[in-house]
Amino acid sequence: MAEVDDSKNPTSGVAGRYAQALFSLAQDTHSTDVVASELQNFGALVAGNADLQRFVTSPIFTAEEQLKAVTALLTHFGYSGITANFIKLVAEKRRLFVLPEMIRAFNALNDKAKGVTRAQVTVAEPLSPDHSASLEEALRQVSGGSTVKVNVSVDPSIIGGIVVQLGSRMVDASLKTKLNSLRTRMKEVG
Repeated sequence: MAEVDDSKNPTSGVAGRYAQALFSLAQDTHSTDVVASELQNFGALVAGNADLQRFVTSPIFTAEEQLKAVTALLTHFGYSGITANFIKLVAEKRRLFVLPEMIRAFNALNDKAKGVTRAQVTVAEPLSPDHSASLEEALRQVSGGSTVKVNVSVDPSIIGGIVVQLGSRMVDASLKTKLNSLRTRMKEVG
């Protein structure tokens, strides 16, 4: 029997199964965009607070304690409906520590359903609007014409050039990488 590599499958594992169930429910109620946005916001809320991160990942707290705290948070920040019920279910089942993976898997399913490809771009300095538009168009063509959502981050340590990750493909055309490569080659010669 051949082994199957599920690492590229967003529905593999616990996070994937939860995300698939939520995605199916969101599709049935025509609320995938709302759920995606709320999940993203809740994930950012957790990621931005060290105490909340510890609470979510700590095995010390009981399911009841986690559910009570999460319910209070959801109410305070105005979450309701499918997203709130999903996060409460995750807390009840003591799976809050997997929530970031569930959010990523949900987003992957949502992107796939919409024909969207995400690109992570790192540059040494901010791009001008013209360069951003050209980059998006080039990435759209490389991805086969699908919609590309580009997330640009600035990292002066790459010195110049660009690093692009589009799906599973990565191109590192940064000056830092080229200089490191040149340094390595010079060491081999010397």
